[in-house]
Amino acid sequence: MAEILIRGAADVLTMGSQAPGPDILIRDGVIAVMGTGLATDGTVIDAAGCLVTPGLVNTHHHLYQTLTRAVPAGQDALLFGWLRTLYPIWARFTPDHVHVATQIGLAELALSGCSTSSDHLYIFPNGVRLEDTIHAAAEVGLRFHPTRGAMSIGESAGGLPPDALVEGERAILDDCIRVIDAFHDPSDGSMCRVGIAPCSPFSVSRDLMRDAALLARDKGVMLHTHLAENKEDVAFSLATFGCRPGQYAEDLGWTGPDVWHAHCVKLDAAEIDLFARTRTGVAHCPCSNCRLGSGIAPLRDMLDAGVPVGLGVDGSASNDRADLLAEARQAMLLQRVSRGADAMSAVEILRVATKGGAQVLGRDDIGTLAVGKRADIAVWDMAGLDGAGSWDRTALVLAGPRRVRDLIVEGRHVVRDGRITTVDLPRLIARAEGLLRGLMA
Repeated sequence: MAEILIRGAADVLTMGSQAPGPDILIRDGVIAVMGTGLATDGTVIDAAGCLVTPGLVNTHHHLYQTLTRAVPAGQDALLFGWLRTLYPIWARFTPDHVHVATQIGLAELALSGCSTSSDHLYIFPNGVRLEDTIHAAAEVGLRFHPTRGAMSIGESAGGLPPDALVEGERAILDDCIRVIDAFHDPSDGSMCRVGIAPCSPFSVSRDLMRDAALLARDKGVMLHTHLAENKEDVAFSLATFGCRPGQYAEDLGWTGPDVWHAHCVKLDAAEIDLFARTRTGVAHCPCSNCRLGSGIAPLRDMLDAGVPVGLGVDGSASNDRADLLAEARQAMLLQRVSRGADAMSAVEILRVATKGGAQVLGRDDIGTLAVGKRADIAVWDMAGLDGAGSWDRTALVLAGPRRVRDLIVEGRHVVRDGRITTVDLPRLIARAEGLLRGLMA
């Protein structure tokens, strides 16, 4: 692989302790040298006037939902009503819908500076398989953490999803084994790590949650689900299981450094302490939580207690955007509006969006800029309109820019001069619009 030299950056945020200088030399997908006055015979990226950061890390998404943004009937609904509106639409999805939706969502994330994304796919109608997302991500070029989701309790058995979208639990576990064996790569620098992710406590059984945890530990993969998302979620747990969500998770083996839960808006002090002690991760999704009226997650309390926290955009049907930089800004502002203007700094929330997200996903090879780390690097042009007048370029989320200029993933250009290089975006958008018309009809 040819060398790439990022040269002459105005500022470099490493999210670590290293004072690197303005130049970063990339070789074979890895940061080889950081310093001043570096040279190469390979590609040179002129970073004059730019801020350089690690690529952002998205810890929770439902990429298939990219084709159901702003559905009118669900725009003003709470979580459960919103799901009931969208389930019948998702039941008509095919592998082509999922593949295209994944690429659109990942391209949007890339333009927001995101180099690594997880995904939670829990519907499998009409022949859809997890590899529909895996192949799509490989083409876009982002580092990918797909999780094999599942729903096993339909409406007729007291669950939330329609019966047409649930699967048998033995078939779910067998398919988890299949996709892990076929696609999971645990090695350093891996571009694809598969996880196991029963959808939520209100759509699967206790047995499936427990069996999924046992299988994940046997296979050495991570576990993911939704937890304590809103008041309805907590009330369901108390009424159905006789305990709060945190206790439910602990009883079934769903705590530990190989587990991360999405949302956790309604964690109480005891649950925060449990997650801190067990190093259980949280994917904080502030825009989705606002969109669905779920509340403000106790981010400041979680971070202060030592809970590993990353950011997630959540599905495009509950956020309507896949913009991780906007997510970071929203997270910071929500903590300030609820806790005071000094509750969270711009640099701290960028650390959550990079190093924090990598920690949540179990990665120590990304999330910071240092020699030996994988070359996942975002270059932000601070000389444009939305950066003009800014005194502090490192306060990226306060002013701008809103889009990344260059994004390098594993030493490969995915965004160059503000444009996706790996897929034909206009053609992809046209395909998405054609599929959308079919769904609407």
